[in-house]
Amino acid sequence: MIRTIKAASATALAIAFLSSAATAQTIKIGVNEPLTGAFAASGTYVVNGAKIAADEINAKGGLLGKKIELVIEDNKSNPTEAAAVAEKLITRDKTPVMLGAWGSSLTLAVMPKLVEYETAMVVETSSASKITTSGNPYVFRISPPSFVEAAAFKNIVDKLALKKVDFLVINNDWGRGTAEDFSKMMKEKGITIGLVETMDQSAQDMSAQLAKIKATDSETVIITAAVDQLTLIFKQAAALGLKKRIITTGGSQNPDQIIAQAGAAANDTMHLTTFLPWMPEKTPNPEATTYFIGEWKKRGFDFAGCTESFRGYDGIRTIAAAIEKAGKAEPAAIKDALWKIDVKGLNGDIIFKKSGPAGQESGQSFPNVYLVEISGGKIVMKDL
Repeated sequence: MIRTIKAASATALAIAFLSSAATAQTIKIGVNEPLTGAFAASGTYVVNGAKIAADEINAKGGLLGKKIELVIEDNKSNPTEAAAVAEKLITRDKTPVMLGAWGSSLTLAVMPKLVEYETAMVVETSSASKITTSGNPYVFRISPPSFVEAAAFKNIVDKLALKKVDFLVINNDWGRGTAEDFSKMMKEKGITIGLVETMDQSAQDMSAQLAKIKATDSETVIITAAVDQLTLIFKQAAALGLKKRIITTGGSQNPDQIIAQAGAAANDTMHLTTFLPWMPEKTPNPEATTYFIGEWKKRGFDFAGCTESFRGYDGIRTIAAAIEKAGKAEPAAIKDALWKIDVKGLNGDIIFKKSGPAGQESGQSFPNVYLVEISGGKIVMKDL
């Protein structure tokens, strides 16, 4: 009996050793994205983009002589779940860095965990300004916050002859932050701000808000919501006979998907976006853009997902560059290295600048922002 117990113990130790050795052969990167719930489509696009980047890096030999291993978890489009996922990825899965968490409310919920466990996260999508202004030195954002979108839009509002603008935004940090930042910019330009209507992220019927907006004397409405909700809004606006100019923000609109789902109701709508998969030659990195789009199509993914998936691709490439620069896959070293990288992203150079209170700054990269229009069922650059 004693021999049996000793043998079993030896076997267990051997398995544990082999498991540890196998784990040591990979570099783990945590991926905290919504794969179910209201933002599931967007989160899945980001994850698939991240997988393309990991496969590309691994095919070239990996990092520091090891393969990348993405540890992917579903935050279920829920802030509480996003925080729990972050803790699991750090404490149980031992990931030294993360990518996440799509929505602003999801990312804000994760941020205290980053401080608690001193682990950096590359934020690929969230646009609420306070993500990088609240004093969290473990946040490195590659997507444009709403104030960057507003600043880019500031250069074209005169050409659009905006006079009075209403807002319809999702009732969370992302939507409310967008309305605040765009309103501030427009007031400085002498543009009148009218109604600011909100909607829950799971709402299916926005006709009451749209009816109020239709009755105002504004000529433009700015809308911030995820793609599925935008599709409903455009159909309901068309049914109500709303004729105002519509401009969407947030870079999560998926114009191709909107065309497919909303049809003619999407015509003449305009969209602020940070990527131009329809015109690779006009992107800052045409060669990389062409490769990414080709790989996306090769895997049989819907082309519409390109407008979001590229952020997962760029996010993993950003993390990989930091690990390479650090020379080791350790949290503190990766965090320090993120300040030193210069990556040619698909929507501009990824270089982090300090944002937030002194001594506790977050990193913010400043990607390009474009205005496109859906015209006759096709996506075109807005001619201004």
